[in-house]
Amino acid sequence: MTKGKNTDLIKNEALRLGFDFCGIAKADFMNEDARRLEKWLAQNYNGKMGYMANHFDMRVDPRKLVPDAKSVITLMLNYYPEVSLNGSNYKIARYAYGEDYHELIRSKLNLLLEFIRDQIGDVQGRGFVDSAPVLERSWAMRSGLGWIGKNGNLIAKGAGSYYFLATLIVDLELEFDNSFNVDHCGSCTKCLDACPTEAILPERVINGSKCISYYTIELKGEFDTSIPRLDNWVFGCDICQEVCPWNRFSKPHSIPEFNPSEDFINASKSNWIEVTEKTFNVIFGKSAVKRTKFKHFLRNIKWQNHLV
Repeated sequence: MTKGKNTDLIKNEALRLGFDFCGIAKADFMNEDARRLEKWLAQNYNGKMGYMANHFDMRVDPRKLVPDAKSVITLMLNYYPEVSLNGSNYKIARYAYGEDYHELIRSKLNLLLEFIRDQIGDVQGRGFVDSAPVLERSWAMRSGLGWIGKNGNLIAKGAGSYYFLATLIVDLELEFDNSFNVDHCGSCTKCLDACPTEAILPERVINGSKCISYYTIELKGEFDTSIPRLDNWVFGCDICQEVCPWNRFSKPHSIPEFNPSEDFINASKSNWIEVTEKTFNVIFGKSAVKRTKFKHFLRNIKWQNHLV
């Protein structure tokens, strides 16, 4: 089959598997991203996320991840919930309301790769969901799916930013989409103004070491007195997405696995303060929240209550 027919075949199957968007870019060295990442690391904006400095060559060149790679397929999956559960309660990022997205999306990527091999032939490839040094947002922009906003998130015009990004790198040459080169953030600074820790800097630079998600998920050990109270967030943060005007276009997802459990829905602030490890495992055993471990989840709650 021709490149065009192969491309259409893959995009149609991606949509059939439940992905909301699919774009394709040429697998090539990422010159601009390499310079930006090098500068970001030099300024220590990765904090104690030492892994961000690992495998630099792989992050900026997909051919290091998949030998003879020709195409980078980027897929987007909506996770916006029908109802926000935060309110005055302790807050958890919306992407972690339901079951851990890694497994669900990884299975879809495997099915897509199997389909490609069945329909096209002996294609070598690897799928990634936060599991390897891949610059997903940059690839999404190169694939024409949206632009990287001032808050560092990939924003799809008319759809918003509440999407998981996944990447499938293959040694099959396909038709490439045009890069999304228009900045639709304009003069808006709502995300910069709203960030309570001032982690969002000018020129689309994020100081990861000051982000609430970094404090509540990535940072291990105890907090020091310089860390703010984090506005009731105990796992991740959605503030910069909540204030983004483009998210007025967000629509609820239709994936049952992403829906919160009844235990999660019914938990009150007093429940969280008294949370035990057993309760934590019952409520979040299948959730991405388990990444932070019970002791750090409890640390985050105590910090909000001035108990430490």
